[in-house]
Amino acid sequence: MAKYLLEIGTEELPYKFIPSAMEQLRSEFEAELKADNLTFSEIKTYATPRRLAVIVEDLPQKQDDTEKVVKGPISNIAYDEQGNLTPAGLGFAKKNGVEAKDLFKQDNYVYAKISQKGLLTSEILSTAVPKIILKLRGSHFMRWADFDVKFQRPIRWLVSLLDSEIVPFQIADIKASNLSRGHRFSAETVEIKSIDTYLDTLRKVNVIADVEERKNEIVKLSKEKARELGAEVILEDDLLEEVTFLTEWPVPVVCSFNEKYLAIPEKVTVTVMAVHQRYFPMYKDGKLLNKYITVSNYVGNTFDNIKAGNERVVTARLEDAIFFFEEDKKKKLADYIEDLKGVTFQKGFGSVYDKSQRMVKLSETISNALNVPFADVKRTAELAKADLVTKLAFEFTELQGYIGSAYAEISGENAKVVKGIKEHYFPLNAESELAEGIEGQIVGIADKLDTVITVFADGKKITGSQDPLGVRRATLGILKTVLQKGLDIDLETLIKQGISLLPVKVEDENKLFETIKEFFEQRLIVLFSEKYNHDVLEAAISNKHVISDLKDFQKRVEIIKEIISKEGYSKFHEGINRIIRIIKSEKQTGNVETALLKTEQEKALFSEAQKIDEKGIDYKSLEEKLLGLIPFITDFFDKVLVMDEDEKVKQNKINLLFMVRAKFDKIADFSKIVF
Repeated sequence: MAKYLLEIGTEELPYKFIPSAMEQLRSEFEAELKADNLTFSEIKTYATPRRLAVIVEDLPQKQDDTEKVVKGPISNIAYDEQGNLTPAGLGFAKKNGVEAKDLFKQDNYVYAKISQKGLLTSEILSTAVPKIILKLRGSHFMRWADFDVKFQRPIRWLVSLLDSEIVPFQIADIKASNLSRGHRFSAETVEIKSIDTYLDTLRKVNVIADVEERKNEIVKLSKEKARELGAEVILEDDLLEEVTFLTEWPVPVVCSFNEKYLAIPEKVTVTVMAVHQRYFPMYKDGKLLNKYITVSNYVGNTFDNIKAGNERVVTARLEDAIFFFEEDKKKKLADYIEDLKGVTFQKGFGSVYDKSQRMVKLSETISNALNVPFADVKRTAELAKADLVTKLAFEFTELQGYIGSAYAEISGENAKVVKGIKEHYFPLNAESELAEGIEGQIVGIADKLDTVITVFADGKKITGSQDPLGVRRATLGILKTVLQKGLDIDLETLIKQGISLLPVKVEDENKLFETIKEFFEQRLIVLFSEKYNHDVLEAAISNKHVISDLKDFQKRVEIIKEIISKEGYSKFHEGINRIIRIIKSEKQTGNVETALLKTEQEKALFSEAQKIDEKGIDYKSLEEKLLGLIPFITDFFDKVLVMDEDEKVKQNKINLLFMVRAKFDKIADFSKIVF
């Protein structure tokens, strides 16, 4: 068995492209090899800022020889009366590359047996690999020089080896060879003599091609540097991945800044270091230090210039921050509220101050529903957006809320308000934490709901490429907070109140409400889709007031999943869906009249159904009673004709079926379940 190595050498790749390119290469190689009937055991991918690499394990030296039988025309069309091939027969033979002697008759048809010798793996790869490379996709692909090919960055070298033999191909003016390149500060070219030693060969020229190895090296060396100072380095996953894809030979360097900048809110300082400059902050005894680690892509022993350059850049950023911080502190946070009147929220929907007032009113409704004291919630809502007009928040827009929280603490606001101002923006994304305090939860729901309502009221469309003001994220944030924090909130009532608070007259408030409600239901399906099948969610969401009681929805989804997993679900499914099909085009005209129940099966079904109080029972008990009702439904359909000649008797049976269906509808519309 053989191994194949491909290395695409480029100018520095954008770090965000690299993980996608690795996955694309793996999947494209897998698809191509399977299409070419070439077996393999594993496809490994490697990458640095200057290279993408693939190693395929256990390839055969050639394809297997194949033999296939192809069906041709009817015998009397392929041959004349003398047994000679007709033009149709000759055409069939020529098309399939066989001679007359290779044709045979069977069941009055002519067949050709075609033998095909397998191609050498090297021949297949020579043709397939350039196609795979040029199939890669990403943003901002470019052409270079006067070539027609496009890639993320100009290709500078190509390594293509099957074991130790070069597999030839060419892209633009670059021919594949066995010559790679080391780190920019190391060997310019290096010969790859063996695929087995590929990683070791690159390591000798200061390139760690294995992504996980490089990441682990950054973690190990950074922690060692921190320990030398008696400190702890914080290596956030996203930043760690970014730095990993920005380096080939990572070398941590400890830098520092003036302690005076520690007076700035910690989140600002950390953001300057981590987000703006890609530095790892360090802590000692739980307190942020004025030292940090930068990871250099460097080969050498002298770090003075690296330290000086990084310290100069971070100091400039922190100097701006501390200036804005000192200026902002001259006023209390509450003094900035009035300035919000000069900041437009959305054209036609008032200022940010107006939005804050709507948030206060919605927050009051939520507080009353949850029996939460309103004073701290109200203060949180009033101050939540005040930091938007501060100089520091203007400079660091991604820290809205964090800055407001810090200024609230400086201004002497109580701890609940301080925490609520920061947390009302939570969750910041799909994976981030929810607000911990009730003040942040309530004000966050009010804020996000107002945003969703105004976007839809403005007639904006939410599409795959357009999401004004992050409406999808806001909606999921509301749903997650309500569900995961166990809040008994009627979102339908809140949406209606939010619409009534808008500063503009809505032409059709009911239509707007239905549009927003439907959007929430769609997001609810998205939220639950990882754990539950789509048809289960559709069945549960058929309840017309789902978002009025999200806890109830969650319980019903769980009980539906349990019901359909039971061994006897097929009879349950058949019974309720037969009822649904029969009454689909009918109407319920009233209650069941016992005098019109003619058969024992009708009477028995009515009697058993009447025992079930679907309104005052927990779902587990209701499930058991519905399962117990199935034999009576089955017996009813086996022995009773619903469409009676007597119209009154027929309608009474239909009313009975409507009554029975209502018991099941308490849980779900089971017609939505695919079985």
